[in-house]
Amino acid sequence: MKTVHPLQRKPPVTPSPVCRMELLPGRCHTVTGLPSSSATTPSSVSGHLRLTSSLRSANIALFMPHRARQFSLDLRTPCGWGGKRLGAGRKRDPKSGVRHRSRGDFRTPLPSHVTLRLRKDALSLRSVPLVRELERSFAASCARPGFRLVHYSLQGNHAHLIVEARDRAALGRGMKAIGARIARAFNRVAGRTGPVLADRYHSRMLRSPKEVRNALRYVLLNARHHLADARAKAARVVRLDPASSSRWFDGWKGTVRFESDAHSPPRSPVARARTWLLRTGWRRHGLLDPADVPG
Repeated sequence: MKTVHPLQRKPPVTPSPVCRMELLPGRCHTVTGLPSSSATTPSSVSGHLRLTSSLRSANIALFMPHRARQFSLDLRTPCGWGGKRLGAGRKRDPKSGVRHRSRGDFRTPLPSHVTLRLRKDALSLRSVPLVRELERSFAASCARPGFRLVHYSLQGNHAHLIVEARDRAALGRGMKAIGARIARAFNRVAGRTGPVLADRYHSRMLRSPKEVRNALRYVLLNARHHLADARAKAARVVRLDPASSSRWFDGWKGTVRFESDAHSPPRSPVARARTWLLRTGWRRHGLLDPADVPG
């Protein structure tokens, strides 16, 4: 039998007393059965600390305010109004004008077909004094850095332009200058002040020789296009539109004569084309017939 030295003997383990905790609403919590200070042992002290920590947790959990459960509200309306759905939103007016959308970006010089529309209370752009004033104004500003006015056609309440631009920014700056020129010339002739253009300009990029030829045909022969009630008569009479740049166009089929005007500007109101599409590329599909009536 192995003998144990008296100093190495372990003290007897005293069973822990039974503790009882009373949790009464609105009162202090009392705990009975804790060991007295005279009979404390390491095990009893550690048990007392664990019990004290658990009591503190119980007190904190008991006196913390209870958070009510949040209920979700069903905001769906049975009538079908509101929300994202097909056809939602205000309907667009057909006469509201050009939409304020970002214009197409391009990095290389391209020709464009641009349309400017006048206000309803404005006079016709085809009046002789206004045509002469616009010719003088265009002659002074048809060529700008990165922008060139190549052809134009003036109608009653709108104008068609064929322009060249280096990029989207140059197109915007050039059209701002052209719009200001048209408005100032119009106000000088009419003896009035105020805005003239009804909306922002509409533009269409011309990226192929076929598109360029169709645009030239539509713009330079636009006066014949608007003679819808007298197309048969217009087809027999071949005459260049005096309110356009058709006199300075060199792509007509055959020989075209036009009467010289003493009031014609000394300088051309349009600039020579520099892009391949507008200079020679469109000629692959044939020259323009001055007797043609664009549809």
